[in-house]
Amino acid sequence: MSAERDGEQRLFIGGEWVEPDGGHYEVINPATEGVVGLAPEASREQVHAAAGAAREAFGTWSRTAPEERAAVLDRAAEIMRRDFAAYAELAQAESGATTGTARGMQVAVSVARFKRYAKGALEPVEAGLPPQISEAGPMGKAGVLGALTVRQPVGVVTCITSYNNPWANPAGKVAPALAMGNTVVVKPAPQDPLSVYRMAAALEEAGAPPGVVNVVSGARPGVGEAAVDAPDVDMVSFTGSTSVGQRIAEVCGRDMKRQLMELGGKGAALVLDDADLDSAVAGIGTTFSFYSGQICTAPTRVIAHRAIYDELIGKLAGYIGFMKVGDPLEKGTIVGPVISAAHRDRIESYVELGRKEGARVVAGGERPAGPGLDRGFYVAPTLLADCTNDMRVVREEIFGPVVVVVPFDDEEEGIALANDSDYGLLDYVWSGDVSRAFRVARRLRAGGVGVNTIGRNMEAPFGGFKKSGVGRDVGSYALHAYSELQSIVWPG
Repeated sequence: MSAERDGEQRLFIGGEWVEPDGGHYEVINPATEGVVGLAPEASREQVHAAAGAAREAFGTWSRTAPEERAAVLDRAAEIMRRDFAAYAELAQAESGATTGTARGMQVAVSVARFKRYAKGALEPVEAGLPPQISEAGPMGKAGVLGALTVRQPVGVVTCITSYNNPWANPAGKVAPALAMGNTVVVKPAPQDPLSVYRMAAALEEAGAPPGVVNVVSGARPGVGEAAVDAPDVDMVSFTGSTSVGQRIAEVCGRDMKRQLMELGGKGAALVLDDADLDSAVAGIGTTFSFYSGQICTAPTRVIAHRAIYDELIGKLAGYIGFMKVGDPLEKGTIVGPVISAAHRDRIESYVELGRKEGARVVAGGERPAGPGLDRGFYVAPTLLADCTNDMRVVREEIFGPVVVVVPFDDEEEGIALANDSDYGLLDYVWSGDVSRAFRVARRLRAGGVGVNTIGRNMEAPFGGFKKSGVGRDVGSYALHAYSELQSIVWPG
């Protein structure tokens, strides 16, 4: 059976393309409000069947030679590279991403991640260690006992992915999970699930055995719930909002299922009085507007020293003024649409809330108008100044192109304001004194800190403090995340 019939996507369960019990729903293009395609609505029974298929496949896949697992991942990457243009076009239509984002930050990153973890599956073998990533353990007293610490696959992993990156986000879960010998059930975001089915088709073509990869989608809450509570699931890897993550954690806690959670963010950008303002403004402006602000790592909470506060506000307002809002297919577009009308309305309600709370709207604040903007879900990049840390627009994740600015008078106050947040995913520090910036960075309660940069090292661990998540992934840390430690001891 084929992946589609008359434009209707089928589920992928146990190596078969299966008709959904719940029918289909429309996937909407955020830029045009047109229908991209019809996504399948799985039933609870079908989700559990997918987990059962993954359980059945786990015994064989977990014992498959790492060279064979690596070959599947590598072939899948080459298939994605072969069909790159079509994949990017679909991702753009589903998610509303600009052309550069769809090509460079979605599909290209997905290819790179499959390549990275194809290599990752072989790292222990090349080091002369047992098939899984292993480490020599400490010897017992007087060498009486030898010990080996081995990383074993967790088992069946449910991967619940976010709408803001329908290629790179699932790739960052599926590829390391498969490299470590796990099998997966992927539940994509309801807004843009079609790309994930293309990824499954690439893995099928690459030779992934039946049941190793399963994809089940749905717009109803019950699909995600079934993917978490299925008895055959051993671990849940989730990217999304903190509120949903908290509900997933409660379910996982009942059965002691392992969790990897990348949740919300409200990144503090601490701009000290000796900062290079042009560099800080470029970094903040580029990142808070990226993908229309729908990224959890955005520095949306600027904490600026009062000595440079007014100048920073002026420069940031000027930077925003040059951002082109419009059709993501058009060259030069910086800010495309957000994912849905409901999300647009939510972002706009926060801007209005900021006004009522006393924030000053310096840029944006109104729905953008102009040619081609009469349809689609567009939000103007917005700068709110004169904010205080007790405002909801400062404390809550808006997940849109809205940046707030809070002044401070001395370094201690700035650090305290940055840390006074429920979130702690990725913060930033700008200072002309690098040693000072590093000292400040060490005091920030965040999983990552950028010093005079918005860039990320993709081998460095990624994850959050506080309500921004549980666990770390990226690079070799992702291989650790999808494994369990086992100690093997023998007489010395």
